Amino acid sequence: MTKSTPRIAVGSIFTECNQLGGVPIDIAWFERYELRRGDEILAVDKGVVGGMLDVLRREVCAPVPLLFASAGPGGPLTAACYAQLKGELLERLAASLPVDGVLLPLHGAAAADGTGDLEGEIIQAVREIVGAKVPVVATLDLHAHITDEMVAHADALLAWETYPHADAYSTGQRGAQMLVDMLAGRCRPAMAMAKVPVITGAIHGSTHGDDPFAQLMRRTKAYESEAGVLSTSLFLVHPYLDQPGMGSGALVITDGDQARAIEIAHSLALAYWDCRFELEPHTWTPADAVAAGLAIADGPVLLVETADCSGGGAAGDSVASLAALLHAAPDAVSLVPVADPEAAAICQRAGVGAEVTLRLGHQLDTRWGQPLTVTGRVERLSDGRFRYVGGIFEGIDGEMGPSAVLAVGGVRVLITTFATYDWRDEQYRSVGLDPAKAKFVVAKNPMNYRMAYGDFAAAVYVLATPGPTPATIRHVHFAKLARPYFPLDEQISDMQPVILRGTTR
Repeated sequence: MTKSTPRIAVGSIFTECNQLGGVPIDIAWFERYELRRGDEILAVDKGVVGGMLDVLRREVCAPVPLLFASAGPGGPLTAACYAQLKGELLERLAASLPVDGVLLPLHGAAAADGTGDLEGEIIQAVREIVGAKVPVVATLDLHAHITDEMVAHADALLAWETYPHADAYSTGQRGAQMLVDMLAGRCRPAMAMAKVPVITGAIHGSTHGDDPFAQLMRRTKAYESEAGVLSTSLFLVHPYLDQPGMGSGALVITDGDQARAIEIAHSLALAYWDCRFELEPHTWTPADAVAAGLAIADGPVLLVETADCSGGGAAGDSVASLAALLHAAPDAVSLVPVADPEAAAICQRAGVGAEVTLRLGHQLDTRWGQPLTVTGRVERLSDGRFRYVGGIFEGIDGEMGPSAVLAVGGVRVLITTFATYDWRDEQYRSVGLDPAKAKFVVAKNPMNYRMAYGDFAAAVYVLATPGPTPATIRHVHFAKLARPYFPLDEQISDMQPVILRGTTR
């Protein structure tokens, strides 16, 4: 390898965590999703890592693969899991020195037992290893919680631009290109983040159509056409963390002009504050939503149980929607997912065609409800494997674990061992269930249901149910996030965005 070929280290710990509930993430979570070491990373051709590697090869850089640990959302990482992964990542980096740059495909809303700002801690540790002069660029989810440590120790932070997330690959490309341009002397990033205390769910957080977040995203990205503006990112902070200083806003990178970066970010953060009321959703009780759905002739009617969103870190084990359906519409063809390893095991042992009586739900995260006793017929069994088509896990095999379809009257309950991230409707279809033919479909994601069912859904009702990923955080009691913040405080006197300034190296 010649000196003229830049060596670029690539590695990270990538997941999203919920500090209000959910099941702690251990090393087995990463093993079920994606855990690659060393040269195994070089085979990745999709997602953010695939995008990074594409640019590095095109620009004749030498990727130095470290560790890439990616898992679906859950509770915080266990201390042991985090220590193992972080230790290995940093050891591999230290052993690979010297490097000319570092790429970190991070999420931005991860936490571990005893560590609230996982990404900030990793970026700072990487900086300490490589020194002040080596460029460090990180990519982030647009739901990241941006902290002082992240801004202070990275040269550039670039976020995904779409929600539902469809641009992981291109964001990886943008991050890698930024680093390559820095090494070539084509740019000198000056970074600033401005955020306001708006903590809202993602129901109106689409980047498509007329959602308020979409309108603000278009305004944010328009600045990239201005001379000297290298990158703009808009953040709707993950509302299920509980950390000091959480807020939503904009991060701007200019070519050496930090005053301009601050000016643009400040303006966008104020605009974010102005649209705060539009980001709050209207919700229905499950009973009212089912009654309204029964009054509609067509289907499917979507019951969006966002409070049990495994994509936001919930356990996926709520039966609130199921209880409402069995009470008011037991004969209606309905599809409901529930993560319950014990119930799945009982069905697996009983076999197809057997009648079983189960205590179903609220077994993984018991804080949000009581199990529901149901009797039904085991209609189908599965090993729980499916493949994601699109999104951040494009091409990755999902693992629901041993699973079963239980028929309870007209309701088909998909009982899984593990909760898995909902992208489209891969889980239902993997066990032969067709949402288009159902009267009711329970979706446990606040946004991706639009892709899966938006073209043919007869109606959509966002539910107000107990759980760690509620549609609104009006009733959440944070321990570390201090008031004032919206929506608890609708007006804040003398409100000014908080400005985080990067270091121009």
